[in-house]
Amino acid sequence: MGIHRLNHAVLYVSDLERSVAFYRDVLGFRPVAMTPDGFRGATFLQAPDSTNDHDLGLFEIGAAAGRSAAGRSTVGLYHLAWEVDTLDELAATAQRLAAAGALVGSSDHGTTKSLYGQDPDGLEFEIVWLVPAALLDETALTARKRIGRLDLDAERRRYGGQTRGGVGISVPA
Repeated sequence: MGIHRLNHAVLYVSDLERSVAFYRDVLGFRPVAMTPDGFRGATFLQAPDSTNDHDLGLFEIGAAAGRSAAGRSTVGLYHLAWEVDTLDELAATAQRLAAAGALVGSSDHGTTKSLYGQDPDGLEFEIVWLVPAALLDETALTARKRIGRLDLDAERRRYGGQTRGGVGISVPA
């Protein structure tokens, strides 16, 4: 039996309402009605184009909770990465993250084009577009060995803004 994908992630958050609003308004997740009766302090969300039961669970632990120190002074998860279908959607996501003050970086990894954001509790995530298998060339493959500056306009000119990413890589051809 082999693992073939991440089904969902669960995050502890300090303010459930604030976190739900962020994931809903900035990243397009939608709440799904599956919180057990009588259970308070949790919301389950589904990604915009997902057919999964839920992709994210948020559990409130209260305002007294400190920000995550993972990677600075404790071990822990660095980030989750969610994939978008097109470079146009990646660009639109960059605008929404920037408007929310949540865009903390971007990178060109050759075969992947990445944005980095932080939610209201400082938990980091990545939004990524993957070069489809049919468009992989030596330039993209060689560039996997470095982290470059992401130029979304140049990438859209190169690959097309509406080209579906990940085909033959994370999405069946």
